[in-house]
Amino acid sequence: MKIGYRTIKTAIGTPLAISIAQFLGLSNFVSAGILTILCIQPSRKQSFLSAWNRFLACVLASVFSLVFFEIIGYHPVSVGLMLAVFIPTTVYLKITQGIATSSVIILNLYSASGIDLNFLTDQFVLIIVGIGTGLLLNLYMPSLDKKLKNKQNKVESNFQTILYEVALYIRNKEIHWDGKEISETEQILEEAFDLVERDKENHLLRSKHPYKDYFYMRQRQFELLKRMLPLVTKLPNKISISEKVAVFFESLSKAVHPGNTAILYLEELTKLQKEFDEEELPETREEFETRANLFRLLHEIEDYLLLKQKFKKSDIQHKKEAKSKAKA
Repeated sequence: MKIGYRTIKTAIGTPLAISIAQFLGLSNFVSAGILTILCIQPSRKQSFLSAWNRFLACVLASVFSLVFFEIIGYHPVSVGLMLAVFIPTTVYLKITQGIATSSVIILNLYSASGIDLNFLTDQFVLIIVGIGTGLLLNLYMPSLDKKLKNKQNKVESNFQTILYEVALYIRNKEIHWDGKEISETEQILEEAFDLVERDKENHLLRSKHPYKDYFYMRQRQFELLKRMLPLVTKLPNKISISEKVAVFFESLSKAVHPGNTAILYLEELTKLQKEFDEEELPETREEFETRANLFRLLHEIEDYLLLKQKFKKSDIQHKKEAKSKAKA
């Protein structure tokens, strides 16, 4: 059984908040632990937003409780009427995250059967201790670089397999591949984008994430790879250029990595396209369809390589800009 860092934070923060509240002599000091549990979030950005929303909701709940309980009385009906007004108000103010947290304060005020300034101050300090402890713990967020690097390696490994299997099929016209890398890659890319967004929220001052453009580039390449597969199945092995296309795919499969090799393969592709143009014109419908499919396939490969080339140029430019800013 694996214990996540949010569980560890909760396990540390809850008793810590209760201890602080108890040390300060606050009533309902156990509620500080509940507030901390509700404030543990998966990212720094969510933590700050959550803490702010919960604080506002708790302050608002205190005001509503004072009005409803002191005017209508300390009766369950008062709680129901107050919530009927309070919840729509939080929706309007877009602080619905604080409903659960403020409910703790509402029930504390209700159970007191009387609200005075000292008790309100007591609850206000309780809010600060509970939410503040959760906020402080959320300042630490583990790096996601290792997970993102693993996703990158897995995507590239799957790309290598897909390209190699394409080469085998063009050469042998036999399918022994189960295609699991296709569904795997879709899932990996989805998970990678989730990780990128969470990591961005952990770096509040970072405007650009180094992995975002990379996975976006791979996602677009993956769409091209999926479009190539049906074209490959329509290539007969009798035309001379098919073997050259197979060799190209096989070579390309060995060069899937973060480095910039696209320019080399674009040059090879240009030679391949030239040879294709020099082929004899089709005489039958079947030959014409084959030529059309091969033309589309070479075009898809070119787009695939251009995406990588564009990404590397952009990546180099961003690194130069970052270096210039660092020197300034």
